[in-house]
Amino acid sequence: MKIVVIGGSGLIGANLVDRLRRRGHDVLAASPRWGVDTLTGEGLAEALIGAQVVVDVANSPLFEDGAVLEFFETSSRRLLAAEDAAGVEHHVALSVVGSDRLPQSGYLRAKMAQERLIKASGVPYTILRSTQFFEFIGGIIQAGTEGDVVRLSPALLQPIAADDVAAALADLAVGPPLNGTVEVAGPEALPLDELARRAMAVNGDGRQVIADVHARYFGAELDDASLTPGAHPRLGPTHFHEWLERASTPT
Repeated sequence: MKIVVIGGSGLIGANLVDRLRRRGHDVLAASPRWGVDTLTGEGLAEALIGAQVVVDVANSPLFEDGAVLEFFETSSRRLLAAEDAAGVEHHVALSVVGSDRLPQSGYLRAKMAQERLIKASGVPYTILRSTQFFEFIGGIIQAGTEGDVVRLSPALLQPIAADDVAAALADLAVGPPLNGTVEVAGPEALPLDELARRAMAVNGDGRQVIADVHARYFGAELDDASLTPGAHPRLGPTHFHEWLERASTPT
């Protein structure tokens, strides 16, 4: 089966390409780096020739509210139209758990716009909503830094290893379209401020972490339901402490 991975050079995309190739599929890793640009349409029609499945894990290079919305709307429209013309049988997209619950976040509003375009396109689809990746905890800490302290919400997250997200996407890509949404999360829910303390301790970062219920998470205030999955999500097997141990071990 020919599978095209849009965003195939990124954290999730590269992992997914490798997984699918090891399963014996003909996989094209597509990204602007390799001449396929969903924002401009460059190389898109050629990349989709003969493809049965497209997995879209591309992310916006800019995160200002207007720019991220333009990226997801424009790239999704171009990609879905090209898929329809090429006869693609299954569109798989990576989205975010909680996108429909945090309209204060420009990024999550853009992901919801992407989901609406997918559902209206007529191309059979599966949307995988994932919780936050372990790999992004450093960026969350940085975003919450104020001088010598880190101010973060104590709301629960149920974060997941990027490797486990790629595994879930690989399974969905080779299965039939669900024409619906699936959630994937890590095996345990932990307060965001506690996740930061654990990560900082492993890295020898002695700054104080302050739990603040009003601290914003990329523009939005959180509660325990904001970024945690609903009933019966798929659960990745990797625990945060296991991931921290591996991430901090010299190679």
